[in-house]
Amino acid sequence: MAVLPLVIAPDKRLNIASKDVEVVDDAIRQLLDDMLETMYANDGIGLAAVQVGVHKRCIVVDIARRDGSYHPMKFVNAKIVKKDPEPSVYTEGCLSFPDQFSEVTRPKGVTVRYLDEHGAPQEITADGLLATCLQHEIDHTDGIVFVDHISLLKRDMIIRKLKKAKKMGLLHELPEAKAVL
Repeated sequence: MAVLPLVIAPDKRLNIASKDVEVVDDAIRQLLDDMLETMYANDGIGLAAVQVGVHKRCIVVDIARRDGSYHPMKFVNAKIVKKDPEPSVYTEGCLSFPDQFSEVTRPKGVTVRYLDEHGAPQEITADGLLATCLQHEIDHTDGIVFVDHISLLKRDMIIRKLKKAKKMGLLHELPEAKAVL
C-alpha cells in the first residue's frame, strides 16, 4: 500500500464528476487500499478517489477510527438511492480543505447501493456520522465539495485561506499533471 498525495482546494479537479468503474479488478482494489492508507495517514474518516487525482467512483470510509479501532469500508460506484427527510447538522471538514470546518445540513440517514471490492452489488442503510460521511464522499464523486453546501460568505473565506496557504507554500498537494481520468 502507498500513501498518495492529496488534491488540495481550490483546485478545479475537485469539481469534475467521476466516471463509473467498469470492472472491479486488482487495479481498483489496489487503489482502494492506497486510498485507505492515505486516509489513515492524514487522520481522515473518508476519502474519494478524486481527492488523490483519480476520477473514478471509488470511496473509502472508516468512522470507527475515531474510537481507536478500525473498520474500513470500500465502495465502488456508490449512489444514494434513498434519503431520510429529517435533516442533520454536522461540523464537517475535508482532507482536501486542510484545517477548514463548517456546519453542513444533510439528510439524517441514507440508503446507498454500491459494488464491494469484489464487484458484488451491495446496499447499506446508514444514519448519523456514517450517513454524513457517505454523503460527503459520494458528493466528491459527483464533483461537489462540502463548501458547496454552506453560505457563499463562509465558502469564500475558506477558499481565501487556502489560496493564501498555497501561495505561502504551506500546503503540499498533488501536481495538476498527475490527475488521472
